[in-house]
Amino acid sequence: MSTSGPRVRIAPSPTGEPHVGTVYIALFNYLFAKKMGGEFILRIEDTDATRSTPEFEQKVLDALKWTGLAWAEGPDVGGPYGPYRQSDRKAMYQPYGQELLDKGHAFRCFCTPERLEQMREAQRAAGKPPKYDGHCLNLKAEEVTARMEAGEASVIRMKIPTEGSCDFHDGVYGDVSIPWDSVDMQVLIKGDGMPTYHMANVIDDHLMKITHVARGEEWLASVPKHILLYRYFGWQEPVWMHLSLMRNADKSKLSKRKNPTSISYYSALGYLPEALMNFLGLFFIQIAEGEELLSMDELAEKFDPDNLSKAGAIFDIQKLDWLNGRWIREKLTPEDFIARTLEWASENERLTEGLKLSQSRISKLGELPQLAGFLLANDVGLAPASFSGLKTTPAETLEIINTVQADLEKLVEWNVEAIDQELRAVADKLGKKLRVVTPPLFVAMSGSSRSLPLFDSMALLGRSVVRQRLKIAATVVASMVGSE
Repeated sequence: MSTSGPRVRIAPSPTGEPHVGTVYIALFNYLFAKKMGGEFILRIEDTDATRSTPEFEQKVLDALKWTGLAWAEGPDVGGPYGPYRQSDRKAMYQPYGQELLDKGHAFRCFCTPERLEQMREAQRAAGKPPKYDGHCLNLKAEEVTARMEAGEASVIRMKIPTEGSCDFHDGVYGDVSIPWDSVDMQVLIKGDGMPTYHMANVIDDHLMKITHVARGEEWLASVPKHILLYRYFGWQEPVWMHLSLMRNADKSKLSKRKNPTSISYYSALGYLPEALMNFLGLFFIQIAEGEELLSMDELAEKFDPDNLSKAGAIFDIQKLDWLNGRWIREKLTPEDFIARTLEWASENERLTEGLKLSQSRISKLGELPQLAGFLLANDVGLAPASFSGLKTTPAETLEIINTVQADLEKLVEWNVEAIDQELRAVADKLGKKLRVVTPPLFVAMSGSSRSLPLFDSMALLGRSVVRQRLKIAATVVASMVGSE
């Protein structure tokens, strides 16, 4: 390890809209590096080739930049330990898999997906947590070679000690002990030669000289696998810090099914990045009443990694609103405020594209707020009356909204063409004409039955705002179904 400051990282997977929880963990690492005179690094973990897309990677970079975080090394800025995207590092991992086989710390597994599924089902039926049963653990070397030469598919799995426990110190949780018999014989290298998350993560952290791994507490149970890999390779392990997850006020996990969690949602609604980071940063520091309004530099100054709370971070939207209002009123000059407002309205080209769409639909400019205001509004004021003029019954309207909501989640690209195609497919699936499917969506998006073209409007509003408006619409219409 270098004698200079610590090296920490954030390693998001570009498989969806960047989550506020990712920024919460990123901010912790950033403040840690800033306070300790270290380096903060960004790595993109795209080993899940089926779900990772360049569009989502760009969204991750844009969201993190919007928050005001800056990294010393990353896929966009380069650095001495690149590449900083796992898919570009694929060739690096194979030799490490071979090294573990040679040292006897790993084994080839030829089990088919069908066999593994039957094994898991039997374990579940017996009330046991599903884990690999060691079927291929003791195959003779000659048999392994013969099966490999015959072209049989295989993965590389890690060996796990059979007795005792993995004992380690965590910067938040203190001393932790996890019995080895609860740890699975993890696949390290998949059939296609790509490493699994656990393998790539440890190798990358070592090669990038990461000294402190700070991440969400959901990874705590994986630490034994990671520690074992460090030991098998003979490397020094990092300092572990597992941060309590962000939760809703009712202590349930923050998930997009319940609440908007995408950074793009908060930027679209006009939250200031400084206020959001101020809000998240308060989870990591101790302050007196009245000291809440803090910039990133002030947060770093007050940051104390030895005094972290295990209590959990409650995502209290009222507190965020209060802080955001204070930032707008107290921290911006009138000139700043005007500039920020114009920048916000122009985000995703909502204002300019919205105006272009409006031109052919008005006779006076004064009609613009009524027609296009929904593109900038936080809330379009949906109520049962909003949906009462539709030709579809509340039950049919609800089916349309729910089907569209589920199907839009599957869209990889978010643009007019993709939305158009998806909604036509929904109409076919429901056996309805497109002109029957679109009116409820018009109301859900704009609060009105007369508005701008639907597909263009949805593209401009963005994925996370559309998701939330459909969710609110579904709640309103569901209340009508009960009272039919």
